[in-house]
Amino acid sequence: MNTSPRPPTSINTPSYPTEFQQVILKKSQNFVGRAFVFTAISNFIQRYDRGYFTIIGAPGSGKSSILAKYVIENPQVLYYNAQLPGKNRAEEFITSISTQIETENFASLHSLLQQVSDKLEPQQKFIIAIDALDAVNRTDQTKGSNLFYLPRYLPRGVYFLLTRRPYLRKQSGLLIETPSEILDLTAYPQQNHEDANAYIWQYVNNDEELTAQLTAKSENNFMYLSQILPTISKEFDRLPPGLEAYYQQHLHKMIHPNSPSQEKEFKSSVLSVLVQVSSVISAESIASTIDADEYDVEEVLENWREFLTLQEMDREIRYSLYHSSFRDFLSKQANFG
Repeated sequence: MNTSPRPPTSINTPSYPTEFQQVILKKSQNFVGRAFVFTAISNFIQRYDRGYFTIIGAPGSGKSSILAKYVIENPQVLYYNAQLPGKNRAEEFITSISTQIETENFASLHSLLQQVSDKLEPQQKFIIAIDALDAVNRTDQTKGSNLFYLPRYLPRGVYFLLTRRPYLRKQSGLLIETPSEILDLTAYPQQNHEDANAYIWQYVNNDEELTAQLTAKSENNFMYLSQILPTISKEFDRLPPGLEAYYQQHLHKMIHPNSPSQEKEFKSSVLSVLVQVSSVISAESIASTIDADEYDVEEVLENWREFLTLQEMDREIRYSLYHSSFRDFLSKQANFG
């Protein structure tokens, strides 16, 4: 990583809250590769004098670890994790950021960033890293406002480094009119494959056959690998408790247990079809299978975007669950509600 962002001389290296320190250390352990991501971040910061850089990837694709490693390598970057309990609202975010730079004299996030920008030397950079933007709760925010009230415009020298799961543009929650770039991890299959190989290699004592087997089984998903590898075995049918709990969180988000029974029944029907297909399937085919309206099926699939892989075939979008082990987990559930 070539970028060494520095805050203004009047602001000290941030002191992260304890829970953030724990996440940063945990997520950066045994980190390997991802050079293509760090190069893209560096190039963006060198190309523009401000802006938003967003890393997008499916659950378990390594977004959080990438951000944690970046913070470890650039300790003056401010860090925030929206996925931790109690950290998904704008009030907590703004309070944490102001605390990390040791200032309370500001009227809004935009004014705070302007104060910082005014103190920057011409080549200085001020970067705020936010992990899991998809977890932000906007319930208490002003209608139509950006997630976390992130500014539409940024002052000179100020950058945001964001991670989030796949989303529909209309549901982005951000209106930005400043330099921005998105790096979608799925657009780099070869690099992801090589990094997964390197990650596995740390655990398997130069066993090329096992490395190849695990790489194929993982589908380049680092959450899967991080759970499987510590209890390494040549049998992968049994999910480690950590991975099972992770998938249970997915299911809970897709079909909340307290949802109305009719809604649960419909979503369960859609999910059952996705579980049964090992390739991809269209919304039209799902609707036909469960005798439902295609529009209603599409609406459910849109809300599940972060857990799905989309593929265009014959000018039609087709869907599949993002990872085969998640599909295997779902297939063993007695019910989804």
